[in-house]
Amino acid sequence: MKKLPLVIGACVAGYLATVFIVDRFDVRLSEQHLASAQLNGMDKLTSEAFKVLNSNGCQYCHTRNSELPFYANMPIAKQLMNKDIELAQRQFNIESLLASAQQGKAVSEVDLAKIESVMQDNAMPPNLYLGMHWRSRLSDEEKGVLLDWVKAERLKQSSADAVADAYKYEPVQPITTSFPVNPAKVALGEKLYHDTRLSSDDTVSCASCHALDKGGVDRLDVSVGVGGSKGPINAPTVYNAAFNVLQFWDGRAADLQKQAGGPPMNPLEMASTSWEQIVGKLTQDAQLSAEFAALYPEGITENSITDVIAEFEKTLVTPNSRFDLFLKGQGDALSSVEKEGYELFKTAKCATCHVGEAMGGQSFELMGIKKDYFADRGNVSEVDHGRYNVTKDPHDMYRFKVPTLRNVALTAPYFHDASAKTLEDAVDKMAEYQVGMKLSKDEIGKIVAFLQTLNGEYQGKTLQ
Repeated sequence: MKKLPLVIGACVAGYLATVFIVDRFDVRLSEQHLASAQLNGMDKLTSEAFKVLNSNGCQYCHTRNSELPFYANMPIAKQLMNKDIELAQRQFNIESLLASAQQGKAVSEVDLAKIESVMQDNAMPPNLYLGMHWRSRLSDEEKGVLLDWVKAERLKQSSADAVADAYKYEPVQPITTSFPVNPAKVALGEKLYHDTRLSSDDTVSCASCHALDKGGVDRLDVSVGVGGSKGPINAPTVYNAAFNVLQFWDGRAADLQKQAGGPPMNPLEMASTSWEQIVGKLTQDAQLSAEFAALYPEGITENSITDVIAEFEKTLVTPNSRFDLFLKGQGDALSSVEKEGYELFKTAKCATCHVGEAMGGQSFELMGIKKDYFADRGNVSEVDHGRYNVTKDPHDMYRFKVPTLRNVALTAPYFHDASAKTLEDAVDKMAEYQVGMKLSKDEIGKIVAFLQTLNGEYQGKTLQ
């Protein structure tokens, strides 16, 4: 028993010595990062936020190639750190955020929402990490810097004068953007969008799977192509697709034009054998040929076909939903239940990924952050690999582009696999698998009521 105080004292001394060594390592690494950073081009607030992120150890878990403290290779500590890093990478990699700040580029609205969320919840850094990194505990001043920076960045990216003062810092914003287009190309693109001659047997058009009178989808689990063939994935809406950072669930198309070139050659969709086959049919149409010749010296080609379709799709933006009117200051645009639903939408962290004007389309997120979605669902196929199918990066396995929530009440079934047949089911599953929350039936009902206010206008009429 007499030795017990000595043992305890030795343990405490060893712990404090380790904390001191780790602290010196943290300081050195932070100084290295800041010394190599391009701080001179930043405004004062961005520079301060950048320093907070770099001085509190965020890079250890939220970047993929950070130098780690010496204890990272010790038994037990290594396993705990690996688990923390894996969990952190599942939710938030800050490399692009840091790069955008240094380069003076717009920071992803999703990244801003994630920073705001963890600051409001006091969730970062986690207590286990702080046990070895005392200096990394964020002060109220540092949290304030990050939250002020988030607000400032949002104002750079939004049309604040179109939003009521009470909502100008919200993670979601009313649709105010319209994309510049060539009207003649739009008119021609609309024709081609509905033209079945893009398919091998003249039965399937773009509108077959992305019907403008059905919320921009076909409302099927999977779309039906030439000869009754069925694809492996649910068709996303074409409405507001112009806001997407990349196209398709897995982001394999860089823009709308690249996306437009996919289905015609897909054997399960339009099943044309070549662009020459399509061009050969369209050039027999004298009127169509004349319209193309007036816009493109080369006439009808793969490039001109996909270009006009993309130009048309840029006009498929749906502003003026009741929620948009609410954000602009029309308080009675939403009922009390719908307003409660919006607050629950934010409390349940839905507005961490469903952000901006389109309320989605800006990031690729893991399907099943808090709980293994695919283990529960079973029957995993290649299409479930998501973004990984494009990048071959293991980090991207099971990641999918976050869909827009605009007009979401019109686009059932939900998810890439159409496993959620109703909006209620989709909200319930997202809360469980993405946030780790179990919502009550009443809470789900209120969030759904809010989501039903997101139907916008197309050509002056609210989508039904």
